[in-house]
Amino acid sequence: MKKINLRDMYPFYQTDVWIKVDEEIVQEMRRFELLESAYKLRAHRHRAYYSLDRNDGIENDILFPSRSTETEYEEMAFRRELYAAMCRLPKKSFRRIYSHYFLGMSKVAIARVEQVDEKAVRKSIESGLKKLKQILGNK
Repeated sequence: MKKINLRDMYPFYQTDVWIKVDEEIVQEMRRFELLESAYKLRAHRHRAYYSLDRNDGIENDILFPSRSTETEYEEMAFRRELYAAMCRLPKKSFRRIYSHYFLGMSKVAIARVEQVDEKAVRKSIESGLKKLKQILGNK
């Protein structure tokens, strides 16, 4: 049995805390320390330390991976199909759905701009979405 000080390993200990540990555990802890120091040395030698806050694009590459051309094409085709279907709607429904879902306006704001009741806007959007579902479902 070997005594180790927990204060050396855990910075939140304010005073010395000694515990007895098996020799095998001490050897494993030593092995992990050596592996970690070897990793740090290799990273330093090969200049392999990166900060995501460096503003050289690494953070954006990780957070926002580039989309494939296939994905972009599918999105473009879907947008065209959606726009064609929306063009088949009545003008009021088109305008209200576009304002609500694409411009992010609330139904109350749309009603205020058009000087109509909010219930009329809500019903118009609901019926327009049902019609869109029918149009897109037939293709």
